[in-house]
Amino acid sequence: MGDKPAEKPVFIFDTRGDWHATKLGAFLFSSRGDYVGFIEGEDVYRRDGEWLGRLSKDGRILRKRTERHDYLHAQIPPAPPRPANLPARAPLPPMMAEITYSIVDVLDEDPDIFKHISDLKPDLD
Repeated sequence: MGDKPAEKPVFIFDTRGDWHATKLGAFLFSSRGDYVGFIEGEDVYRRDGEWLGRLSKDGRILRKRTERHDYLHAQIPPAPPRPANLPARAPLPPMMAEITYSIVDVLDEDPDIFKHISDLKPDLD
């Protein structure tokens, strides 16, 4: 009776239709179930707090080409546990709307962006 319904997954694709991550709640997980990032509002951040762009309605991470993206989130949430209900496969990607030259698909530009460590993080001494 007090069980809350399971969060419906949102699949993150690039413009070509390749699946890169799954959003469960405010967290992003790779297809293997690794925690790769988080979302606050519509802003998407890597797990180390680097801002990547905004989540569009069709499941892409987009940002303006001229927009500065060298921003680190001040309050990085703790890493969530690996989800038990992560889908094994993504559905077919939606039809992606065309984007203008002034907009960048972050995952098209750098498909391995979730695998990098941010250059903006200070070095540990």
